[in-house]
Amino acid sequence: MAIVRYNPFRDLRAMQEQMNHLLDMAWSRDSGEDLREGVWHPPVDIFETADAVIIKAELPGIEQKDIEVKIEDGTLVLRGERKHDEDIKKENYHRVERYYGPFQRTFSLPSAINQEKVKATCDKGVLTIVLPRRDEKKPKQINVEVE
Repeated sequence: MAIVRYNPFRDLRAMQEQMNHLLDMAWSRDSGEDLREGVWHPPVDIFETADAVIIKAELPGIEQKDIEVKIEDGTLVLRGERKHDEDIKKENYHRVERYYGPFQRTFSLPSAINQEKVKATCDKGVLTIVLPRRDEKKPKQINVEVE
């Protein structure tokens, strides 16, 4: 596994964004609203093969137009939103166990990733992001001839 330089300010910035989001939601929430809206994170699996690092995120019920995947400063950003079904009124719900609203996940990328060839596909509610490794040049052995 590649060594990634730790940047404490990145974590602090992400924490600040989450706190701002929580406070914005708390102040803008209607009284009596009991649908589960708020900060949520889709679960992910991250694994690697010989050629790539692969991230799989569970995003059931989220339309492709509501998913954003981009790379910023060596960080993969996964952002999106799960929206309520507008056809069903809030008072008609008996139970709500799924989270709704916006989400964001960030992942630090190792330097060995070829950012130009990253691909993302979505099938059956699972987003798969393939991060291929760069073709690293192997050291060349030079034979020394004795005269």
